[in-house]
Amino acid sequence: MTRFLTTAALLLGTTGLAQAEGTLQLYNWGNYTSPELLAKFEAETGIKVTVTDYDSNDVALAKIEAGGHGFDLVVPSANYVPIWVEKGLAVEFDLSKLPNHANIAPEWKDVEWDKGRTHSIPWQWGSTGMAVNTAVYGGDINTSAVFLNVPDELKGKINVVPEMNDIVNLAVMANGGQPCSEDTVVLKAARDALLAAKPDWLSMDYGATENLSNNNWAASVNWNGSTMRARLANPTVAYGYPKEGYPLFMDSVMLLSDAQNVEEAYKFLDFIMVPENAAMISAFARYANGIAGSEPFMPEDMKTAPEVMIPEEFKAAGVFLPTCGPKAQEYITAIWTELQK
Repeated sequence: MTRFLTTAALLLGTTGLAQAEGTLQLYNWGNYTSPELLAKFEAETGIKVTVTDYDSNDVALAKIEAGGHGFDLVVPSANYVPIWVEKGLAVEFDLSKLPNHANIAPEWKDVEWDKGRTHSIPWQWGSTGMAVNTAVYGGDINTSAVFLNVPDELKGKINVVPEMNDIVNLAVMANGGQPCSEDTVVLKAARDALLAAKPDWLSMDYGATENLSNNNWAASVNWNGSTMRARLANPTVAYGYPKEGYPLFMDSVMLLSDAQNVEEAYKFLDFIMVPENAAMISAFARYANGIAGSEPFMPEDMKTAPEVMIPEEFKAAGVFLPTCGPKAQEYITAIWTELQK
């Protein structure tokens, strides 16, 4: 998922958070929503969609918890979906208003984080790995050592995306642990590795698609779709799958409990489960989706892209991050807080 920080709203229609009939407020990751999709939705329904961007799961959660946001739909990652439900921030769907719910692919319908898909609709899914300009560094890119033990060629030229659970759990897995580990020995090793590596990083920022494309960065911990977009602009960019273990994610759309434009939201949710429309989402941001029948509509270059089609040898190392228990999340947050200093 290309997730870099943008603060401007993508808008078809009015600006601001209007709540009138015929409008919809979507709160989504930056550079992740197809303008063509929104144009088609408006043409078919007359509903104008405003998209407001966020840059991390934690930012989105904090914004909605604070109240007064005016949004109708949000797109959290899999491990955050149970948190939104538990906090009462998102509601169970009225499936009678979602006839296309049957289009959700079987493997994505009864998922651990949302059994039966009663609270979330698939948006896109992918992985977190290493994006490297192979013209700068010709070594092994299928390892977290790219950012934890930075090669000389990449020192001062590598970015790390500031998504807490991805980065800390990459370090945990690189040190022999599992995501959401409560093993203090493993957690200390992950913490020490991150703190030791940080002086060799250029930044902790979003914007990987653009910065890898124009050679501002030689490498980044990054998401696969963003890396594919960068490679299309800069053919020497390649995507590595850390053999020590790497996170998989699925971002899904949820209906907020205080949504004002509920009927409009249901129309949008049903719309994005039409296979052709799901493929439009993928064609823009370059991630796979969870809608059966979308494959014939997908761009040809995605059907064989190494960033999208995980090589067989690296499939077993990918892990969907679970929703961590309170103790594990406390450890992760403490490590992340120290890393921000």
